[in-house]
Amino acid sequence: MRIAILLYPEFTTLDAVGPYEVLSRLPGAEVVFAAAERGPVRNDVHSLALTADAALDEVDSADLLLVPGGPGTEAQLKDRAVLDWVRRIDATTTWTTSVCSGSLILGAAGLLEGRRATSHWGVLDRLPGYGAEPTGTERVVIDGKYAIAAGVSAGIDLALTLAGRIAGDTVAQAIQLLIEYDPQPPYDSGALAKASPEVVEAVNRLMRG
Repeated sequence: MRIAILLYPEFTTLDAVGPYEVLSRLPGAEVVFAAAERGPVRNDVHSLALTADAALDEVDSADLLLVPGGPGTEAQLKDRAVLDWVRRIDATTTWTTSVCSGSLILGAAGLLEGRRATSHWGVLDRLPGYGAEPTGTERVVIDGKYAIAAGVSAGIDLALTLAGRIAGDTVAQAIQLLIEYDPQPPYDSGALAKASPEVVEAVNRLMRG
């Protein structure tokens, strides 16, 4: 099973690495990180880089495509080479997936027209501009072969959901136990509906830079 993960400058690390930790452990999984060119790609805070082992023109098919989000999403929405590649790989996939604002890239590639989708709450209202029907109440939305996760950490839920569908519940649960994914956060402000106005404003300041 070939899994292609798109990288681009200013991606959010957990959007890519969270699902990778799950999907890379599927039986027979072969993961390739792809970017405009081979080499290190810096994340959104510029302190960490992942290595793209392949350029986009070196990857022409995948069983599963994962598109992460992040502040760098905005530039990708106007990058014809990236959008053409996403469309080209999508034509070969069993699953096309995204995390966070990565769904906007799928939308810009014309893949979410008439489909239910989600994203980070900060950009959820932009999905209708791509013909998608946004839902802010689900962490993972599946519509046909398109599996879309909400913000950042929801990518782990997405990957476990897909692991169950691809390899069965026992394998998915074994991976969950292996990575000890048993969230018990010290705060209950991980969803917009639960967060105080002060916390929401603090996040908005962070997103404005």
